[in-house]
Amino acid sequence: MDQTGARTCFRLSLACFLFIFTTTPVTDAKNSEDIRCKCICPPYKDVLGQIYNQNVSLKDCNCLHVVEPMPVAGKDVEAYCLRCECKYEERSSGTIKVTIIIYLSVLGLLLLYMVYLTLLEPVLKRRLFGHSQLIQSDDDVGDQQPFANAHDVLSRSRARPNVLNKVEHAQQRWRRQVQEQRKSVFDRHVVLS
Repeated sequence: MDQTGARTCFRLSLACFLFIFTTTPVTDAKNSEDIRCKCICPPYKDVLGQIYNQNVSLKDCNCLHVVEPMPVAGKDVEAYCLRCECKYEERSSGTIKVTIIIYLSVLGLLLLYMVYLTLLEPVLKRRLFGHSQLIQSDDDVGDQQPFANAHDVLSRSRARPNVLNKVEHAQQRWRRQVQEQRKSVFDRHVVLS
């Protein structure tokens, strides 16, 4: 990604963060959705096991305050509640929102980069290398070095170094190394057989 694209993405991400933080109300008290008591009650006599959730405070996190309606009556209530396991849970919806925003921002940046790679890079390659060098058959790849003169094309291209030239140069160097390794492997194979 070039420098102007990176700046644009940074500004867009910053604008998203500012929008979310300015529209989210800040309160000192806990949001009722951020706290809850969860009671897991196993089967008891004829009653099936169930999970009960209730937005209550920590001191009220017990079977008597959370399980509504009570599935048993009378003297069985105490025995039923002793079997239930109640846990107080607390979460931060602000942290969850920020995490989701960061995740979506990174996903958006990757999507923009994918669009750049699929749409803009082939156009830039055609302009840089010309149409004749991009069209080659797969049969010629194994017999010849299809990118042997790419280094010359790169050196004759614009004098100012840019990201595309650096990437292409690194790719050409890697391809040359792969070709040399192939030759050495095939030469060794011939010697051994």
